[in-house]
Amino acid sequence: MARLVECVPNFSEGNDLSIIRQITDAIETVDGVRLLDVDPGAATNRTVVTFVGEPDAVVEAAVRGVRKAAELIDMSKHHGEHPRFGATDVCPLVPVSEVTMEETVEYARTLARRLGEEVGISVYCYENAALQDKRRNLAYVRAGEYEGLADKMSTAEGRPDFGPETFQPSTGATAVGARDFLIAYNVNLNTTSTRRANAIAFDVREKGRIKREGNPLTGPVVKDTDGNAVYLPGSLKCVKAIGWFIEEYGVAQISMNLTNISVTAVHTAFDEVWKRAEARGVRVTGSEIVGLIPLQAMLDAGRYFLRKQRRSTGISDAEILKIAIKSMGLDDLGPFDPNEKIIEYVLQDKAGKRLVDRTVKGFTEETASESPAPGGGSVSAAVGALGAALATMVANLSSHKRGWDERWEEFSDWAEKGKAHHDRLLALIDEDTDAFDGIMNAFRLPQGSEEEAAARNRAVQEATRRAIEVPFEVMEVSLASMETIEAMAQHGNPASVSDAGVGALCARLAVRGAYMNVRINSADLEDDSVRKDFLDRGAKIQEQADAHEAKILEIVDQKLQN
Repeated sequence: MARLVECVPNFSEGNDLSIIRQITDAIETVDGVRLLDVDPGAATNRTVVTFVGEPDAVVEAAVRGVRKAAELIDMSKHHGEHPRFGATDVCPLVPVSEVTMEETVEYARTLARRLGEEVGISVYCYENAALQDKRRNLAYVRAGEYEGLADKMSTAEGRPDFGPETFQPSTGATAVGARDFLIAYNVNLNTTSTRRANAIAFDVREKGRIKREGNPLTGPVVKDTDGNAVYLPGSLKCVKAIGWFIEEYGVAQISMNLTNISVTAVHTAFDEVWKRAEARGVRVTGSEIVGLIPLQAMLDAGRYFLRKQRRSTGISDAEILKIAIKSMGLDDLGPFDPNEKIIEYVLQDKAGKRLVDRTVKGFTEETASESPAPGGGSVSAAVGALGAALATMVANLSSHKRGWDERWEEFSDWAEKGKAHHDRLLALIDEDTDAFDGIMNAFRLPQGSEEEAAARNRAVQEATRRAIEVPFEVMEVSLASMETIEAMAQHGNPASVSDAGVGALCARLAVRGAYMNVRINSADLEDDSVRKDFLDRGAKIQEQADAHEAKILEIVDQKLQN
């Protein structure tokens, strides 16, 4: 899974589409960044832009977008209904996949520093990226808005974290933050009653409902010592919710914002609404995701419902997604296309560009072509993936073998391990070809001057090391997969023991084939100690794979003789 970060800058222009287009054009000049959404608002005079990509690319795109906004938007002439204090008002980063919040905080602070130093923007860090605890709250950071910014910046407490400490009338200030992914999620009900939908929403939302004395509907409101209404908290943390009626579909919905899906996941929210609705005599008919959702959130949902069915979770992502979609009724009001709703799928290259997206025939024909890549490294990874896939298949078959019902979780765990190895080896098929292309690109660098020659040599050495690291990882992962293969040969469905045997042959072949690549590419490394380390460790892995294969085949032979 790719390392992805989302950026959601809010620009203080919602009417002049020419200005908005120039800003988004600047963002799209960065390779590896995908513009997902542009949402201008005339009344608010504000445009929310959403783009996503690898973290470094996203930071660079944000810098270019904010710089262009600073050139085109004059805050001294801005008016709008939404709170704001800068040409780029807020610019939060959101981790999507394979990036932690801690890492996102560092990227956000890097972005803040670059905006201050390179673009000359006064920047305040907020939410998780805040450098001062009281600045975690955006409302606090933006208090007084643009009109009060000059006075704020004149005080020690109001100085920005980065950039100019004096008021810039044209650009104002920008708040840069790191926050969790927010999912807009609606649950459909078999009622037209907004009142009943609201009652369920109050049951589940974190804020809950107003506490009353006596009758919970009509009794006097309970207030605290400051005269504020006291609330009875709902059952779901990090959830905002309200009930409403959708004229288009003729049903009521619970409309939710899940502000931290690591605290309350989509499937958790669905099941809780289902439970609370049933208690009130209302039935949930399905749900819908507004906008996009990370792949991991959908896979987590699918695995959750599979476990409830006591079924193996080590199946393909496509099958897991199918379970998630059907379990939550995401196709209730219209089709749910993963390629249009899941962020990673929206971003991925068109099928056929990657080797793993090709048919078996297409992959083998590409291998047989005049091009030197894909070669032995990619083929070794492919063979290793097949070996891990066979082990995963045996585990999945074993998990629902008649009479083994109580062992489903044992085999599901093995299937998960096998699938993880299978997925990684599939990714390494293309990474090996990319590593080869990296060497070719390095050799094409100019070397006319001493500086150019030195830079070219460094690039060649870095690319060579990468071309060793990839097949070396193929060796490591293929060897690791043999643990699952052995377990399936020993304890899996006896009818599939030969499949485990073939898996062992594939894993050992992958290790040996990848080691040949390690050896041939190591010859071009100038660092003798690094070369020796790769070769020595590779030789040990090969020995272990040979021994492990022999052990598994012995088990298989014994079972085949019985």
